[in-house]
Order: sequence, then structure tokens, then C-alpha cells
Amino acid sequence: MAHEKVVLVLGGYGGFGGRLSRRLANDGWAVLVAGRNLETGRAFAAELANAQAIKADREQDLTPILQTYRPFLLIDAAGPFQDSDYRVAKACMTCGVHYIDLADARAFVGGIAVLDDQTRAAGIVVLSGASSVPAMSGAVVEELAQGMDDVCSVSMAISASNRATAGASVAAAILSYVGKPIRLWRAKRWRHVTGWHSLKRVRYVVEGRACISRLVALSDVPDHDIVPATVKGKPATIFRAGPEFALQLLVLWFLSWPVKWGWVSSLSPLARWLRPLQAFSANLGSDRSAMMVEVKGRQDEVFIGRRWTLIAEDGHGPEIPTMAAQLLANCLADGKLPAGARSAARQLSLGDFDPLLDRLSTYRQIDHRTYLPVYRRVMGEAYDVLPKLMRDMHDVFGSAGAAGFATVTRGRSLMARLVATIMRFPPEGEHRLHVSFEEESGVERWTRDFDGHTFVSELSQSGRHLVERFGPMRFHFDLPSDEVGLTMIMRKWSVLRVPMPLFLAPKSVAREWADGEDFWFDVPIALPLIGDVVHYRGRLRRL
Repeated sequence: MAHEKVVLVLGGYGGFGGRLSRRLANDGWAVLVAGRNLETGRAFAAELANAQAIKADREQDLTPILQTYRPFLLIDAAGPFQDSDYRVAKACMTCGVHYIDLADARAFVGGIAVLDDQTRAAGIVVLSGASSVPAMSGAVVEELAQGMDDVCSVSMAISASNRATAGASVAAAILSYVGKPIRLWRAKRWRHVTGWHSLKRVRYVVEGRACISRLVALSDVPDHDIVPATVKGKPATIFRAGPEFALQLLVLWFLSWPVKWGWVSSLSPLARWLRPLQAFSANLGSDRSAMMVEVKGRQDEVFIGRRWTLIAEDGHGPEIPTMAAQLLANCLADGKLPAGARSAARQLSLGDFDPLLDRLSTYRQIDHRTYLPVYRRVMGEAYDVLPKLMRDMHDVFGSAGAAGFATVTRGRSLMARLVATIMRFPPEGEHRLHVSFEEESGVERWTRDFDGHTFVSELSQSGRHLVERFGPMRFHFDLPSDEVGLTMIMRKWSVLRVPMPLFLAPKSVAREWADGEDFWFDVPIALPLIGDVVHYRGRLRRL
């Protein structure tokens, strides 16, 4: 593509900005390489065709520079955006210059629409988040969700090569939320989870390439707001990220606890140390990076999971965050983007990225699978006899939620109260109840929230039995049922997988049934020699 448009790239010689400047120069743009260090900019610009270095600081008023050089487009690749205002975008709007940034700061990208009316009136395009998230991730989610009638959950993960040295803005972005509460949409309600917690090991698998298995942690990104607001079904959404080495992630996880406990306000002051430490170890590890997006949903009454995986080799991973800005800049030059201020999510399709990815050592794969929820697998044909309301409640894939009310009574003896406290059973009384259903690898995690008092169990299948796990204890149930509801009859149990005598087991015959528009439940729990421990009953509706 050849055109004579001029683009000013803030941070144009930095880690991502330098790669973007080179890409745009190769596309025929005249590039103004902008940054605080003019000499560094000049040395970098000398390597590019049709490039010029200028001194610019994004924290200062850029209006005089924009009026002097009159670029067609400014791309902010400098950051950090976590504590930034919109002064750069506003200066562009005043000077009639289009604006794109590589921001991944949730509040910054989410708030850019405040400029929409003004930019429309001025005929200016303002796009925020033209990077791996939310621009590229949004394109992947849109591709994977095609044809689904309802999307249940979206999970994403990125792991960078240790040799892809993080810039100062990336380090500042990570430290801004480590240990801080992050607002997530899970199980059909908003809840707060601690940043850089929710650790998980993710396997990135592409046929013909060596598998990558790395630890990742909860990161705060614009997708946490954008996906529930724009994808059908308002799916639960979670994004995790992590370095190549688990030790680096675990050190930050360990340091997150003083922030969580309120002992220190933030780890942001450590940013100046994080980058040198990472650079010191940059020659260790591999040159392989990876990204994964998984979408779970329902299509024609069948549960379907689709997973997109990308593995980048030969050190090409850091090129990927610059691709969305490159593509959008060229779309803008061709007059394909309407005026207005918005996030860069859903502005590109996954196919738009393919030509750029094909030029690099990147390997992609989309995997499809169908899924049967736990209760369907255990009950077989008997499941279809249950009332539809009950089937809807137990059809859990990805994430789901239900809300209602419950009445709780507790045993009166000292031992009964002690056991109830250890098991974190709710206090006696009338409660509003929310139940979160989270499915992962065929196991359902049920979190019952009685007015802030929660207890958790995990449900899975073992042969013809439903298995419910409370900590080290596992209980195996038969599920006799009819057209009204079902009953849970305990057949065996174990502690730390050691079989225990049935006469020592907790006594419980739980029932579930449908009545009107409500799912009803009745769960008594008693212990030998102790008697009644807790009894909770009530009703729920699927959210």
C-alpha cells in the first residue's frame, strides 16, 4: 500500500512504538518518530525510509507540535495509560488530527467515548486500545462466537517470551493493579477479585509445534467491560497474563498480599526496578510467546467450546501488539473508519490480521468441541424427564448464576455449631441467596452466597455417581428422579480419597424440584452422634 500520509508516533523508538514505526514506514507512511530523547529518536529514524525524529512529551501540550507538523494521524505508543487523561486525544481533535493509541488500561479505553460527540462534529476518528487487547482479542471473540445463540463465558490468556523485554509502560501497567480489587462479571453478577491472583496454568497447543505450558494470573484489561457489554448472552469474562518463568509471576503474587491487606497502597513505585530485573534475565528462557482465547456457548441446544491458540516463535511475539494499530491506520487512510471516539474492539476481523501474522513465525489453531454438563452425563436419559426449569438450572457450561432466597436453621449442640463454622455453613435465618456455577474441564464449582456468607463445593462425575467435594471430603450420590424433581442419595464417601465407612457419613437426603417458575431445594445435613448440623431450603431462578 502506498500513500503520502504523515503519522506521528509517540514513543516511536520504544519497544512497541519502534516496531510500529517500522511497520508503518514499510507501508509507505512518512513517520514522525516522537519521544523525549531526540538523539535516540534520530538514531532510530535514520534506519527507516522517510522518517524524521522530533522531540515530544505526551505529558505536555502537543498542540504546537501538531500545528507545526500537521500529521494526518497521531498514534500514542508511549503510555502508561493507567493514570492518563485525554489531553493527547483532545489536542489531536483541536488540530484536526486523527488519533489511535495502544492503551490496555481498562478505565482509559472504556472512557474514551466521552469524546464521541466532539469528534463526530469535528470529523475526527479517535480509537483507543489498538493492541492485543481489546482490538485483537475482540476480533478473536467475534470469530469464535459466530453462530452461537448464547455465549456463556470468555477466557483469555497471554504469556510473553522472557526475551521480549517489557517497556516501562508495561511494567507500570502491571504494578498498577497487583493486589488491587478488579471488577469482574462472573456468574451473572459483578464481583471483585484480587489483581494478579486467580492463578492458573494454561497449555497453549498448536498442532506441529511444541506445547507451551505457563502460569498466568488475573490482569485488568478493557475486555472485562467490553465483552459482557457487547457479546450476546453477556458472558462471564476473565483475562490472565504472565511471564515465561513462573518464579517471576510468583514473586509478584507474593508481593501482592501487602497491597491486598492494605499495608501498602500500591506496588507502582517498584516499576523502575521491574524492568531492569527483567532485562537482566532477558537472555534466559526462550523466544516463544503465546495467546489463547476460549469461548463457551450454546448453539441449537448443543453446548460448544471453541478455542483459538497462537504461538509466536523466533522472538516475533512483541510484533503482535502493534498489528491492530497498523491495520487501523491503513483503514483510516483509505477512508474506511467513521468519525467518532470509541474503543478499537470490534473494529477489525480476525481475518484482517492473517496476512500480517503469516509473515512472521506465528502458528494458529482453532479447536472445536461439544460438551455435556455433569448432571446430563450422570443421569443419562433420565435427565430428559426432569422439568425444563430444572434442566436449565443444571445445564452449566462455562459460567452461570442463579438468585433467590433461603431459610437456614442450625443444630443446637456445641459440636454442631463447631462443625457448621468449620464447614463455613451460613448462619441461621432468612437470606438472599446467589449461587455461582463455574465449569472448568468438566468440573462444576458451586459457590453459594447467603447474604455474604459463602461456602463452596465442586461437582464432577465418577461412573454413574455424582461426586460432590468439600475440601478433602468426597461424597458419591445416586440421583433418582421423575418428572417432578430429583433426590440425592449418598452411596459412599472418602477423606483424602481414602474410603470411609458409610455409617460414619453425614446424613443427608437432599431434594430438588420445580414449582411454578422457581427451582426449589431442601438440604438437611446431620452427623452421627452429633445430630442436625445445618438445614437450608429455599428457591432460585436462573439469571
